[in-house]
Amino acid sequence: MQTNSTFAKLALAGILGGVAGWLLWRAPDPIQLAAAPAPSVVQQVAASSPAPAPAPPDAPGDPDTSLDEQNNIAIYQKVSPSVVNITSTTIQYDFFYRVFPVQGSGSGFLIDDKGNIVTNYHVVSGARSIEVTLSDRTRHPAKLIGRDQLTDLAVIQITDRKDLPYVKFGDSDRLQVGQKVLAIGNPFGFQGTLTTGVISALGRSIEDQGRVLEDLIQTDAAINPGNSGGPLLNSRGEVIGVNTAIIGSANVGIGFALPVSLVKESLSDLLNEGRIRRGYLGVFGRELNPTISRILRLPVSEGLLVYQVTRGGPADRAGIRAGRQLVLLGNEQIVIGGDIIVSLDSNPITSNQDLSQYVLRKRPGNTVAVTLYRGDQRMTVNVELDERRSPD
Repeated sequence: MQTNSTFAKLALAGILGGVAGWLLWRAPDPIQLAAAPAPSVVQQVAASSPAPAPAPPDAPGDPDTSLDEQNNIAIYQKVSPSVVNITSTTIQYDFFYRVFPVQGSGSGFLIDDKGNIVTNYHVVSGARSIEVTLSDRTRHPAKLIGRDQLTDLAVIQITDRKDLPYVKFGDSDRLQVGQKVLAIGNPFGFQGTLTTGVISALGRSIEDQGRVLEDLIQTDAAINPGNSGGPLLNSRGEVIGVNTAIIGSANVGIGFALPVSLVKESLSDLLNEGRIRRGYLGVFGRELNPTISRILRLPVSEGLLVYQVTRGGPADRAGIRAGRQLVLLGNEQIVIGGDIIVSLDSNPITSNQDLSQYVLRKRPGNTVAVTLYRGDQRMTVNVELDERRSPD
C-alpha cells in the first residue's frame, strides 16, 4: 500500500496509481498484492457524492441487451450491496522518528447479517484503525476479528449496522477453465467497480519469502490495486474466490484469487479463535537427491535428512533424531547421521514443502504417522502435533 503523499507525487508525474509502495511477490514476473493507496482528494470527493439509483435490468428479450449483459446486470445489482471498501490506517516513522499515519484501501464482502466481512490479511495487516464504507456510502468503524498471514485471509466486523445484505458461497471445487467470472471491488478507490472475464487456469501457486499460496484461481478479469479482498463470482452471483494478487507487468490480465473452499474451512477458526489453528511437527530437513544419497551411501534416494529437531517439540517428544556430524560436499555443508523422513501417513515426503503443507492441514492434537529410516532400519513413529503459531 502507498502513502497519500507518494500517490500524489505519482499522479503529478502522470502515472496512474503508482506502484512504488505495492507489496511484491517474489516470482519470475513481479506479482503484486492487489491492495491500493488511499483515494486521492478527487476520488474522495467523488466517493462522498450520492450514488445515482441503479437502473433496472432490461427485460429478457430486449434486442439491445444480450442475455450475457442481463446476467451481468442482475449479478451486480444483487451482489454489489454486499461488497465494501476498506480503509486501513497504519503508523509509520520518518527519518527523524516522527509518527505519521498512512492509509491504504482494499475490498471485502459481507458474509452474514452480523456485520462480519471477509478480506485479505494484507489489506488490514498492521492497521491501527479500520473503516468500512458500505455501498450506500456510509462509513463505519470496524474491528479485527481474525487474521492469518499464511493464507492471506482476515475477518473484520462492523457492529453499528444491522440486517445487512450478504453474499452466498459457491463451490470452487467444481470450477472449469473457461468459466465466466465477475469481480466487484474498489480499484484505485473507485467504489463498486465491476469487471468480467473467465477462469484462465486452476491450481496455480505463487510464493513470497517462503509462504506459498496454493490452489489459486487465475483469471483475466481486470483486478487492480484496491480489488484485494473483493469477491470473485460465478454466473449465478455466488462467491467462488477472494481476489488477492496480480502480475503488474503482464500485457493481459493475470490475476489470482483464493478459492472459496479455503474461506469455508477457515471461517470457524477465524471467527471463534481469531486465527487458524494448524499442526506443528518441529523438524527441519535437508532434501535428498540420488547424487547425495549415493555419495553418503544412504538407504533411500528421496526424503528429508533431519538436521534439526525443536527441543521439547512434537518430533523431539516422539524420539525423532537430528544429525550431528557435518560433512562437506563440494561447497555445501550437510549435517548427517539423523533420521530420514520418507512419508507422513503414507504420503511420500520428498521436500520441506511437502512436509510443511501436509502438517499445516492438520489440527493441533492430531496424530501423524511418520515413516523414517534410522540407519538402514525403516520404522514408523506416531507423533502428536502441537499448534503452529502465526508469525504475526
